[in-house]
Amino acid sequence: MSVAAPSSQDADIARPTLTPIEKILLDDIKAAGPISFARYMQMCLSHLTEGYYMKDTHSVFGARGDFITSPEISQVFGELVAIWLLSQWLATGGARPIRLVELGPGRGTLMQDILRVLAHFPASRAAVQEVHLVETSPAMQRRQEERLGPTVHAHGWTLRWHCALEDVPRDATRFTMIVAHEFFDALPFHLLQRTEQGWQEVMVAAAPNPTTAPGTTPSNISKTRFRQVLSPSPTPMSTVLGASSPRFKILPTGARIEVSPAAHKVARRIGELVRHADGEGSTATGCALIVDYGADKAFGSSFRAFKDHQIVDVFHRPGECDLTANVDFAYLREAATEHALSLGPITQAAFLLRQGLQARVDALKRAASSADRQREIEAAAGRLADLAGMGSQYKVMGMIALRNQKPRAEEAWPFVDVDEGAVGREKQKHDR
Repeated sequence: MSVAAPSSQDADIARPTLTPIEKILLDDIKAAGPISFARYMQMCLSHLTEGYYMKDTHSVFGARGDFITSPEISQVFGELVAIWLLSQWLATGGARPIRLVELGPGRGTLMQDILRVLAHFPASRAAVQEVHLVETSPAMQRRQEERLGPTVHAHGWTLRWHCALEDVPRDATRFTMIVAHEFFDALPFHLLQRTEQGWQEVMVAAAPNPTTAPGTTPSNISKTRFRQVLSPSPTPMSTVLGASSPRFKILPTGARIEVSPAAHKVARRIGELVRHADGEGSTATGCALIVDYGADKAFGSSFRAFKDHQIVDVFHRPGECDLTANVDFAYLREAATEHALSLGPITQAAFLLRQGLQARVDALKRAASSADRQREIEAAAGRLADLAGMGSQYKVMGMIALRNQKPRAEEAWPFVDVDEGAVGREKQKHDR
């Protein structure tokens, strides 16, 4: 961390030098007043030149980045995701051509594993036609092209990029498989607080200058340049978002919720792509799988930042840290309910174990070149299903076409009633 050269008098309370995003946001606040958390998050992550995801200088993923994702830990994750997608295609008869859509594909690791599985089976290999990646970062697009291009071109498939899911057209002639892994947690949200006046928005304002604020000492100075403030009264945005779910109406005074209109919009669009409605009724034209931090409820204080695999203050080095907030899966289900049937969410551990995690791990171990490699395979898979970590922190939700009848067993699996005790017992068997 670079530090501005302080005078000897202010050496103990000097703040780090401004980041480019920090300067932009402080100028905005000075000119127009406090900004929303959505504005703060969007600028930090997606500013065209200085955003965290937009710069080649940020490793982002893996051991050298700020966090590591499930697909980066083990190929088994993507393979089991692919098996679920394939099972949904087969459940509809396997007659339509396939197009794959991934939201926020990162380095392309997950899609690479999915494509390898689909290419393994002659029927799906022949059915795949298009791969669509929803990605706004030119730097990430280049990495994705390098990783996925050879496979896609070798099979004669088409690879396309879009800035938003709305740019992916509806297509009833194809079966659309949609994957969103750690995508929704990075979408901007508004922070609301219930008051006697209604829902008011918690905003981001500039913190007092440490060298001029009265009573400032080295022990009480904030190291960041931002602070939270409550809007003086309900705003149009806070009123609309506070009424956007019936669950929010029963929350008590003082409650806070993180609400993402962007997440609601994307989830609704996923539902539209999963089910195509025409004059003759509804046709199942796809499925979707969403994997992310969160739960089937709203959160009020889950916003956090990651730097070098450590959690840091959300106002620390804006533009240089990953920002994330837990996903309200119930909100996604409400957004898509007109079009799609949501399955789950269930824990990542339950999803992977029921999809055949142990069988795939055993196969990889038999093909491993050494005992050390066998242990690495086992340890990586164990990390994915660890109920004390990723196995319970991540949730998995499926979406299939909304029909009048109850989904068949092959469509609902593995999203059945979850006995976490049984999942724990399955995990113990895996560990042994």
